[in-house]
Amino acid sequence: MTRVQANLLLLLAAAIWGGGFVAQSTAMKAIGPFWFIGLRFAVATFAVLPFVLFEARKTKAKTSKRHAGLYVLTGLALFAGAATQQVGLQTTTVTNSSFITGLYVVFVPLIAVLFLRRAPHWIIWPGALMAVAGIYLLSGGHLSALTSGDLLTVVCAIFWSIQITLAGTTVCETARPLALSATQFAVTAICALAIATVAEPVSLSSVWAAAPQILYVGIFSSGLAFVLQVIGQRYTTPSQAAIFLSSEALFGASLAALLLGESMSATGYTGCALMFIAMLVVEFVPSFARRGLRAA
Repeated sequence: MTRVQANLLLLLAAAIWGGGFVAQSTAMKAIGPFWFIGLRFAVATFAVLPFVLFEARKTKAKTSKRHAGLYVLTGLALFAGAATQQVGLQTTTVTNSSFITGLYVVFVPLIAVLFLRRAPHWIIWPGALMAVAGIYLLSGGHLSALTSGDLLTVVCAIFWSIQITLAGTTVCETARPLALSATQFAVTAICALAIATVAEPVSLSSVWAAAPQILYVGIFSSGLAFVLQVIGQRYTTPSQAAIFLSSEALFGASLAALLLGESMSATGYTGCALMFIAMLVVEFVPSFARRGLRAA
């Protein structure tokens, strides 16, 4: 798979996640955040499991204790990101949440520099700033007074950046994207359901009321989109992946305007343009640079 194809997979994952913001928000009219997280990732685990078994038959690579540990760590980061985002959505808007979550586009290259001692291509920095500016404009050019939900979503962005970095590093080392996906889903489901059974009431009628959102987010936003993310990250860098994945804010804000009546202003369309430019820049500038070096 080429890097262009990988980045297109990441863009598709971001589009699916954008739709998930709306489903996540509306589901909490019927069910608590941890029940929602636990059920959605339980659905995702079972949806991916048959493909994991097929992958296991075809690959010769065996999972070591180190690999299993990385799978679990990725799952814990996924749980922390999903939990802080879902709880935050109780006291913030879909547009604010999609903007603030997109801050991982800045955190991912910082993690690469500080912890992996791996400097990204210089174009990632202006690309990240353009993407963040685009997300900000997409939110209307201003954020309402910060709520506890907004602050939780900042924490969520940090955990997403850790998950993106761990997923990229782990899948490149193990070449087992489906095993990684299923493990991180299962870890997230177990953690969320353990908290939900203690902290949140639930009834069969409330689960039934939230079933369409649980199935959409479980099968598509979790099962499909996270698998696309992990597969795509085998062929691109974490920093570049973060740029493309940040376009979920574009899709989230657009669907929030269409389905929930949250309006998009002229500055929002400017934000869309900036994000599109950022994706083109991080995709093509490194490619042109490599071609120039080969030609020289």
